Amino acid sequence: MCAKLEPSVETGLQFFGQMTASISHEIKNVLAIINENAGLLEDLALMADRGTAIEPQRLKNMSRVVMKQVSRADAIIKNMNCLAHSVDESIKTIDLNDILELLTALSTRFASMRGVTVQPKLNESPVTLRTAPFFFMNLLWLCLDFAMEAAGEDKIVELVTQKTEDGVEVLFKRLGGLTGAPLRSGPAELGKGLCELLGAELEVSTDNQEIVARFAVDIDRD
Repeated sequence: MCAKLEPSVETGLQFFGQMTASISHEIKNVLAIINENAGLLEDLALMADRGTAIEPQRLKNMSRVVMKQVSRADAIIKNMNCLAHSVDESIKTIDLNDILELLTALSTRFASMRGVTVQPKLNESPVTLRTAPFFFMNLLWLCLDFAMEAAGEDKIVELVTQKTEDGVEVLFKRLGGLTGAPLRSGPAELGKGLCELLGAELEVSTDNQEIVARFAVDIDRD
């Protein structure tokens, strides 16, 4: 197992770096908004000291803004915490719905910068598999990153999961850009080491305008 990790170390570090850099940007944006409202509150306090009447509604509005940003920061940090804990165990059983929800949340800033909406179509019943969580999410990110670049004119990427006879599949759909201008290196090339580690297969279908990632239900099963 350890010998297989070596080719994926650089890819994993790049993934972790991208995610933590994005998270830090989001937290800084939250702090900037809170700081702006703190400055406004200070101005209102100075006005009150000079005898100027302060409208209660202004204070309520500012309070709502701050509380909203605190809630936003809490969600961002929870996602960061989940990402960090994905390396707690080398191999464990995961719920595919949970992973896709986390991946969608982590990709929000990247999707926004590209004007793309990521729509996970989650199964009503849990879809579980035994795998290496961090590297599993890393490979899905490579697929999603590529899919967002290859999104069609509607700028929507759908994430669909389905069980197969001998495993599970994650499909990245509505990729109209696959039939357009040449794109950079695909996920199969970038994630070769991860596919070997996870026992996964990637297929890019221009006809169906989708990427299909196939995984065994148990990473240790032949």
